[in-house]
Amino acid sequence: MPTHDLGTRAARGIVVSVAGQGLRIGIQVLSVLLLARLLAPGDYGLLAMVVAVIGVAEVFRDLGLTTAAIRARQLSAAQRTNLFWISTALGAVLSTAAFLAAPLVAALFDRTELEDMTRALAWVFVLSGVAAQYRADLTRRMRFGVLALADVLAPLAGLGVALALALGGAGYWALVTQQLVQYGVMTVAVVVAGRWLPGRPSRRTPMDDLLRFGAGLVGIELIGYAGRNADSLLIGARFGATDLGLYNRVHQLLMVPLGQLRVPTTQVALPVLGRLQDDERRWAEFVRRGQLALGYTLVAGLGIVVGTAGPVVAVFLGDRWTETVPLLRWLAVGGACQTLAFVGYWVYLSRGLTGALTRFSLFETGVRLVAIAVGSAWGVVGLAAGFALAPALTWPISLWWLSRLAPIPRAQLVAGALRVLTVTGVVAAASAGVTALLGDAPAPLVLVLAAGAGAAAYLAITVWGPFRADLREVRSAVREGLRGRRAPAPEPGSSPDPGAVAAVPAAAGLPVAASSVAGAGEASCPAR
Repeated sequence: MPTHDLGTRAARGIVVSVAGQGLRIGIQVLSVLLLARLLAPGDYGLLAMVVAVIGVAEVFRDLGLTTAAIRARQLSAAQRTNLFWISTALGAVLSTAAFLAAPLVAALFDRTELEDMTRALAWVFVLSGVAAQYRADLTRRMRFGVLALADVLAPLAGLGVALALALGGAGYWALVTQQLVQYGVMTVAVVVAGRWLPGRPSRRTPMDDLLRFGAGLVGIELIGYAGRNADSLLIGARFGATDLGLYNRVHQLLMVPLGQLRVPTTQVALPVLGRLQDDERRWAEFVRRGQLALGYTLVAGLGIVVGTAGPVVAVFLGDRWTETVPLLRWLAVGGACQTLAFVGYWVYLSRGLTGALTRFSLFETGVRLVAIAVGSAWGVVGLAAGFALAPALTWPISLWWLSRLAPIPRAQLVAGALRVLTVTGVVAAASAGVTALLGDAPAPLVLVLAAGAGAAAYLAITVWGPFRADLREVRSAVREGLRGRRAPAPEPGSSPDPGAVAAVPAAAGLPVAASSVAGAGEASCPAR
């Protein structure tokens, strides 16, 4: 595929993927808004307890082979078939293990309801194992529209079923069924769209490179899983299902959609960066612009969340969830720090630095565990503060660490991040000021006016100097990427090199509008 066409296609892929994720997030928010008024915090707490324990099996579900397949420069039909059978077999084994471990999960939290819930949710590993290589193949072929459709239909179907059951008084079973339906619909959608049937596995097919890369990711995923779920495990064990339910709803309202927005950025950035390794200038430019685009969209938007946390909770969760307001503020701060660091994850994977990523993830997870453990002495709010503090501490260290391994533009990344944080602080202050000024006015009105004030502050500061230059770079890169002709579609059933170009023009630095380095696989379990 010509260089120009890859840049165009990658840019179009970003637009399609982000649009699809936008719809998915809309469904996610609608789910939170509706189900939070029908179910009790304890129902969500019970589901979070199960997911926090058995979710570790998702780390081993395909041994990192999905990412290995996406990253591979060439992937033969035989290799793809072998990967499918490995993922499916592992899914079946893990489902069996989760089913048998159900009594242990119930005993861990001393809640008998968890036994049946665990056995029901064990089926998700079979479904995700089957879907894994179909999703990888669609990503390699840059069929982002198909993936976006699957990722919209699945949560929509799950929400419909959950609402019907919740209205019927099913309680936490509405949430369990929502997960099963969501995984089931997603699996069917990608299998149908994939248009290929796996053949018989072959022992003669070379798999060493794929397995080696995937094995390196397993350690990273396991470390990341510990960091991502330690908060839920600690809250569930120490404070109980109700407090965990409160924390989980805020996490679902903010952090899950945020993670979903970051997913398409990796889907598009990873194959392109992988093929830009021989052109360090363009590779570094892609990383720099990626951080700017993340910062001026998602991070700045989180400033509005910080300033409007009170009306956000009142509008989206309801009056009985007011205890979650400080939790939402702290999680928004943590999400902003994670998002600024997210381009580091692209760097590690695109250059095959899985060993270095494992070591840094271990350090980062240790910092997070200490921070939330210390914070938990002040209750759930203190724990959320520890969650936010950890990425703020590790991000600068991450830049230093990466600069020893890859030619990242460290000084430019730091300067860009400081400009983004300045804009975000101004946005948060403007939103918070209007929220405080309006006091007891109706929450929807406060939210609209405070968010508008934040948006106005954003526009005001970004017309000045370096902020304006940053936005100009982001806009020009988007226009340049979308200006070219549509790339020719791959032949049906083929699995081409996803980045079949020697270099992408610097102007097509492909910004992304979409966690920390250890956030790999963050979207693997919708419940979390």
